[in-house]
Amino acid sequence: MPTLRTFAALGAALVLSACSMEKNAVQDITGPVSGGLVRFFNFGYGSPTVNFYANDAKVTAITSATGVESVSGVAYGGVGNAGNYSALAAGSYTFAGRISTTDDKDLAISAIPGTLVDGKRYSVYQSGPYVTASKSVDGFIVEDDIPGSFDWTKAYVRFVNASNNSNPMTLNATNTVGGEIIPVGTAIAYKSAGSFVAVTPGTYNIAGTCGTTCNSTGAGFATTSVSRTALSMTAGRVYTIALRGDVTLNPATTTLANRLLFDFTANR
Repeated sequence: MPTLRTFAALGAALVLSACSMEKNAVQDITGPVSGGLVRFFNFGYGSPTVNFYANDAKVTAITSATGVESVSGVAYGGVGNAGNYSALAAGSYTFAGRISTTDDKDLAISAIPGTLVDGKRYSVYQSGPYVTASKSVDGFIVEDDIPGSFDWTKAYVRFVNASNNSNPMTLNATNTVGGEIIPVGTAIAYKSAGSFVAVTPGTYNIAGTCGTTCNSTGAGFATTSVSRTALSMTAGRVYTIALRGDVTLNPATTTLANRLLFDFTANR
């Protein structure tokens, strides 16, 4: 197993942000790093809370007020280590979400293979529905390929499709001042990511379209578009918009946690 070096907030870990533990804390990840930088999302709807592992080494966890590890873990819709990256030695891994609660404690419910390259950044997603009978959920890894030629007067954004039963989606961002429409990702299929694109700093409304229908199963909610409003993008920041949830559940008519929606998280 490759040697693990992580800046997580537990064990031998240190969070990659010296001044903040917030989800959107600014991190300087544009410079060279030793090993690969990885962060972890639990987008597996219906799944229990988990701690994420790289092979047998724990990478994410939550400390309770008493200093003992909390059983709460990373819940659905959450990102491990407050959205910060962890540094791992380059090499091949199996990433897994392991149940953090007392029942079935440390049982692996996902197995996501990935190879980390020195100096690159990645996002690991637990995704799709949690299957209670087998206690399993799907997942995938994508590279966070932030442009090397970085314009600090711009914001950067990309689109990841983490909705298992969606058709390939095209995402557009519309600036609320002036109405400029910027394509963010074109026909992005499940388990895929678009490239980071530069946008003028400002507030944006986003809309995803899927041609005839966004629903690959043909059942239930079969809209051709999904939207979210008033996303603020700041110069020098990098963002990921990710589609998650069950495409058969209409976000306009239900408040269920696993309804289809867009997640908006800063990479730096």
